[in-house]
Amino acid sequence: MESLHYLLMKSHAMLSRNILSKANKIGLTPGQPKILDFLLKFGEADQKTIAAYCEIEPATVGSILLRMEENGLVLRRQKEGNRRSLYVSLTEKGKISAENLMNIFNESEKMAVSNMTDEEIKALKEKLCKLCDTIKLNNESKKE
Repeated sequence: MESLHYLLMKSHAMLSRNILSKANKIGLTPGQPKILDFLLKFGEADQKTIAAYCEIEPATVGSILLRMEENGLVLRRQKEGNRRSLYVSLTEKGKISAENLMNIFNESEKMAVSNMTDEEIKALKEKLCKLCDTIKLNNESKKE
């Protein structure tokens, strides 16, 4: 059997390729699906929060958001009393794109787990959450 890191990278690449191919057909570019997903779930947020949640560098998020703003998917604005941060929210067009994207995510997930039972899917999600939490905790302890 392959190593864990290889299997995680391979499954991520295969699922991402499937999602990005379908997302491209509705006019989205790489990076945009993560941000649309975040904004649909959490509403308005500053760029730094979006970058941290999506595991994208802040400078990269800025360029992705600029393209999204030009395409009418998001609105960036300053909040009163805070000139340092731009807050991002979905436009109506962005909400529609995000909802279409949720359908793409759901279809891709169903395809990926089609040979698994509900119990296996639940166990996989629990293990992946535990893996992410462990990696985050270890990375945070190294910063101290």
